[in-house]
Amino acid sequence: MADSGTLDGTDTEDGAGSAHVPGPRAPGDGDGGGCGRTPRRTVLRRLGVLVLALVLLCLPPWWTLLASGADWPLPVVLAGTAVLLAWMVGFPFLMVAGHRPRSRDDRAARIADTSLGVVWVLFTWSVLGGLADLLLAGFGVGGTGRARLVAAAVLLVSAVLLAWGHHEAMRVPRVRRLDVRLPRLGAGLDGTRVVVLADTHYGPIDRAAWSAKVTEAVNALAADVVVHAGDIADGTPDRRRAQSAPLGAVRAALARVYVTGNHEYGGEAQGWLDRMAELGWEALHNRHVVVERGGDALVLAGVDDVTAASSGEAGHRADLSGALAGADPQLPVLLVAHQPKYVPQAVAAGVDLQVSGHTHGGQIWPFRYLVRLDQPVVQGLSRHGERTQLYTSRGTGFWGPPFRVFAPSEITLLTLRAGGA
Repeated sequence: MADSGTLDGTDTEDGAGSAHVPGPRAPGDGDGGGCGRTPRRTVLRRLGVLVLALVLLCLPPWWTLLASGADWPLPVVLAGTAVLLAWMVGFPFLMVAGHRPRSRDDRAARIADTSLGVVWVLFTWSVLGGLADLLLAGFGVGGTGRARLVAAAVLLVSAVLLAWGHHEAMRVPRVRRLDVRLPRLGAGLDGTRVVVLADTHYGPIDRAAWSAKVTEAVNALAADVVVHAGDIADGTPDRRRAQSAPLGAVRAALARVYVTGNHEYGGEAQGWLDRMAELGWEALHNRHVVVERGGDALVLAGVDDVTAASSGEAGHRADLSGALAGADPQLPVLLVAHQPKYVPQAVAAGVDLQVSGHTHGGQIWPFRYLVRLDQPVVQGLSRHGERTQLYTSRGTGFWGPPFRVFAPSEITLLTLRAGGA
């Protein structure tokens, strides 16, 4: 059920997740059928997929670095192989221990996430190195020396990108500034400054100091509206209390609003709603508020993440008709929806601007191309239909591996402009 409010310029300086997501219920599980065979087959199938994925990730680094004709001494080959095998065996256990919804082990998560990022970068550049090796071989460049040169180049490039990527992930994001023209926006709201945060992902690495600096950067922008487009944290509000606390000091002249992302439904969604209310933020939980200035008004609407309906959290689902219920259809609408792929619903409802996150801009290249298979846009401003524009943030923080490679984080300043095409 939606409700609405009117915010008329009162300064919101006063400061003041996730529900367990049940897995799919296998046929015969608990219904007396199948005598346990179907669940067992499901487990074996998932295990097989996991093993295949780990082998595919490790095979290119093993081949390019150790076995492609470089003729390293046997102890070097055995040691490198043992390291990759140990990671393949240990990684699943570390991930499970580090990312359990109710009892996360942050140390295990840090090890698992960081190692995954390292292996992904090695995989990418080992594949590219292997292709370069084939190309050089085609030109008749010598064998053992060529293979060792390629292996050294892959290691060097990977090390540089990991060091740089870690710096990019941990620094305070740069401000990305963009004017967005909304033909239906009234002249009184021309120049409205909307600051967008997304995907802060407060998590296993304690980033309380980083969070405070992000708040300082936001406050320096003199925002009229501050939006958090979801994925606030990984973990419960109690565990991430220190990291989320600086959100309470964020200032906005008209409104501070947020929506839930898919990660809020991996632990305590309602707990994060309560925590954000404590910090003084207003939930656009399938509802809207109206902000006014200079005699003109703008509808700020928001919906739960598209995963909410399957989360098991009562009363959570994406409901745009509920979010807009009671809103004046003549007013322009800024919709906050965590995932860009919600934009068809926004187009159908005549939304003027949708603000989303979720993609992280790909976070570690070339993962952006896999993200693009699931989402219509990876980052930036795009147009959909005759009226609707979509802004997709690359995200303010990071998830999992503490690296950003060719996908910088951002704090976004959208300046809304009235009139024109």
